[in-house]
Amino acid sequence: NKSQDSGIAEMEELPVPHNIKISNITCDSFKISWDMDSKSKDRITHYFIDLNKKENKNSNKFKHKDVPTKLVAKAVPLPMTVRGHWFLSPRTEYTVAVQTASKQVDGDYVVSEWSEIIEFCTADYSKVHLTQLLEKAEVIAGRMLKLSVFYRNQHKEYFDYVREHHGNAMPPSVKDNSGSHGSPISGKLEGTFFSCNTEFNTGKPPQDSPYGRYRFEVAAEKLFNPNTNLYFGDFYCMYTAYHYVILVIAPVGSPGDEFCKQRLPQLNIKDNKFLTCDEEDGVMVYHHAQDVILEVIYTDPVDLSLGTVAEITGHQLMSLSTANAKKDPSCKTCNISVGR
Repeated sequence: NKSQDSGIAEMEELPVPHNIKISNITCDSFKISWDMDSKSKDRITHYFIDLNKKENKNSNKFKHKDVPTKLVAKAVPLPMTVRGHWFLSPRTEYTVAVQTASKQVDGDYVVSEWSEIIEFCTADYSKVHLTQLLEKAEVIAGRMLKLSVFYRNQHKEYFDYVREHHGNAMPPSVKDNSGSHGSPISGKLEGTFFSCNTEFNTGKPPQDSPYGRYRFEVAAEKLFNPNTNLYFGDFYCMYTAYHYVILVIAPVGSPGDEFCKQRLPQLNIKDNKFLTCDEEDGVMVYHHAQDVILEVIYTDPVDLSLGTVAEITGHQLMSLSTANAKKDPSCKTCNISVGR
């Protein structure tokens, strides 16, 4: 019997998947379907699916046709959801290829040839995932301290450039890739970073900064008030004991507001664990969380005439810089149980 003597003959009889379609992509799952000839279709018992990060796509080429792939799935109706079999990373390019297989009496598999290799990219964290991060951040935020200003440290050349080339208004720039790999604001949201943390003993901004010896200070109410919305953007650490929370302040109805409304959990500006704005006796009063370092992104241009620029007296602590910082994927405090 030729089929018993030659796995190749069997392999040729099994239909090869083609026209592969990937859909319903999330940060840690996707649906896959494909077409195949009806010939010997009823003999298919399993699908072999090989998934690799794009840079390793040559690993699809096995030396032996019967080497089991990373996922052996029972032949279920298509499309099939792939979830949890790998630690899929968000916002990552992958390649995928498929074989059909027939399980034999002795437990071995006879397989088709590999399909073509398809490329796709996983998605950002959804609001559901960000809400999980938000809940973890709330646990460690600590008590609230008063603040009166937002501030931004840069080199003198930066402020000179803003005055000369941008009509005195700090232009929003695209957020870098620091923080969680799945954050939907990285590389997409435009804004200007501000700090608002204060020193516990003075109630004022610290005199040290990793970002330059010149500081723009602006009264909190100029940027954060009932005409702005507040969003939670990220929660991360960089292999350190302290944690960072990214918040976004967006003027109501602005392009930044519309961007965030679709992607980020919105916070009540009067009642949240990180940064609040409330009125007491006709005066706006502001508080920030003590036990996390807040990074605040303001989504509209900010004119330097709204505040003051002055040199700080402290040190430039480069070790505190978060520019393109990589999140610690092993930290139990600030990671959630989806792809890193």
